[in-house]
Amino acid sequence: MYKTTGFVSFLFRRVSGVALVLYLFMHIWVIGSANGGPAAFNARMAMVQAPLFRFLEVALLVAVVYHGFDGIRLLIVHWFDVTEYRKSLFYAMFVLFILVSIVGGVPILLFALEGN
Repeated sequence: MYKTTGFVSFLFRRVSGVALVLYLFMHIWVIGSANGGPAAFNARMAMVQAPLFRFLEVALLVAVVYHGFDGIRLLIVHWFDVTEYRKSLFYAMFVLFILVSIVGGVPILLFALEGN
């Protein structure tokens, strides 16, 4: 059971969903500091512009891309009733997910390593 593509898809979708919810709360926390004045906002923005957060931006990109692509895959399976192609669609989606994550993540990492 734990080695099927359905379980892997379920697990990754849940993990990426939790990551996106955590990001949402952090985003609200940072943007909400604008109510405390420019000093509070600038302090929080300086914190989230640390090098660690540049790498977390790549993790955010990976979570968004996986969650979105897997959601589209699930819609295709259910709307078009192509359950016999679930495994093939999972592998196709996973390849696209990897490609898009690399294409989007490499510029972010290069920018982070450049020091800007």
